[in-house]
Amino acid sequence: MTIRKVQTGLRLEECILYKAHYIARREKRSLNAQLEYAVQKCVEDYEAVNGPIPFDESEAWASPHKQ
Repeated sequence: MTIRKVQTGLRLEECILYKAHYIARREKRSLNAQLEYAVQKCVEDYEAVNGPIPFDESEAWASPHKQ
């Protein structure tokens, strides 16, 4: 299965960006790889508590607040 990655813009406080770079260097990852890892871990933790988040590719870019 091909994994489609979407480029995004991300705004972070300077302190958080510095700390993310620090962790990435310690983990021998690029900043991008570290942020991907952090988001994936956040999703996994959320789903472990709340159950799977359904993913419908046709609605992937609709507002998550509309239900």
